[in-house]
Amino acid sequence: MKLPALCLIAICCMTNFAYAQGASQRVFIAADSTAASYGPERAPQAGWGQALQSWLDPAQWQVRNHAVGGRSTRSFINEGRLDVIGKELQAGDVLLIQFGHNDAKLEDASRYTDPDGDYAMFLGRYITLARDKGATPILVTPVARLLYDFGALLDTHGRYTQAMKRVASEQHVQLIDLNASSMAWVRALGEQGAKPYFMFVPEQNKADGTHFSVAGANAVACMVMRGWVELQPQMKCLLKRDIDCGAISAATTANASTRAPATAPLTPANKPATANPHGSQVIREQDIGREQPGPHGGAGPTTAYSFFADIGDLPFVMRKRVLHKGAGIGLHPQHKDEIYYIVSGNGLYVLDGQQYEVGPGHALLTRSGSTHALQQTGDEDLVVMLAYPASPVPAR
Repeated sequence: MKLPALCLIAICCMTNFAYAQGASQRVFIAADSTAASYGPERAPQAGWGQALQSWLDPAQWQVRNHAVGGRSTRSFINEGRLDVIGKELQAGDVLLIQFGHNDAKLEDASRYTDPDGDYAMFLGRYITLARDKGATPILVTPVARLLYDFGALLDTHGRYTQAMKRVASEQHVQLIDLNASSMAWVRALGEQGAKPYFMFVPEQNKADGTHFSVAGANAVACMVMRGWVELQPQMKCLLKRDIDCGAISAATTANASTRAPATAPLTPANKPATANPHGSQVIREQDIGREQPGPHGGAGPTTAYSFFADIGDLPFVMRKRVLHKGAGIGLHPQHKDEIYYIVSGNGLYVLDGQQYEVGPGHALLTRSGSTHALQQTGDEDLVVMLAYPASPVPAR
């Protein structure tokens, strides 16, 4: 007999309550520049490793990002960086391992590894270290580059991705196929639409399809987090942000969204607060505004306004979202018809791989089955009104 959905959610959350009662657990990241942390002097460059913590409550999980630019499986070990992780690693921790970009540098013997030979051997050393410490190793295939040739996205990590998958199968290690999810994400954005997520920064004379902007780092971190939850479903109830991101539907893993608390109706100053017989009311947006990260793996910060969220029988939903500087709504598959209306500000909108510059007065219709994303641009906040059908109330 199948358990009702509410029971499954309750069991998940009860499991995670127990899961989080001990000492704070850690996730360590051993990787290259695509995951590394960057200071404000390198803005807008960011790595997915520095964005990962925004999905996790630091009281329950702490991210220890040891990713360093330019490193391969070989050079990371030879420089003693894996030993540093080993001194801290303990039972219950997780070690995310992503290499491949620099392992392919045939011209540099200090970094190059053959995908069918020493690459697998070096990956085995990371796995052995984690297991010896009682930690869980998770292999992460190398994230995609934004590199097109004659209109086709190139898979620049193919042999390393396949080698990592073989290691995962042979050594019974969990694996997040970030190469596959990030390539699908880039294809869905399209070559031009993907550029704001990478280091294409004309004012800095940069055209870099390997490293990420803040928006890109958030999007990739969301895909990593989604992959982690698919491997360890007990993590789902601990998330602080949704993981409905990327070009592949994550309907089975998306974190349930939270609703703003109901607010009392606003009544005219010269009248008592009496119940309206029709349920009509007036509210103030300043009473319901909530600061949130960008949804669907988008960068933040944003301010969200859920109008009349406590009214359960409305046939439609109306929302307002303010995307502050650098914020965005990440690429995600659309499961319902939805309208965006741009009130003020400017942004880049990607719809089914086509990019559009949008501004005040533009209305955007996204039908179910499409994929879209929205990124704020310029110095002014991007203010968006949203409308879509309400989910039907299940029959009792």
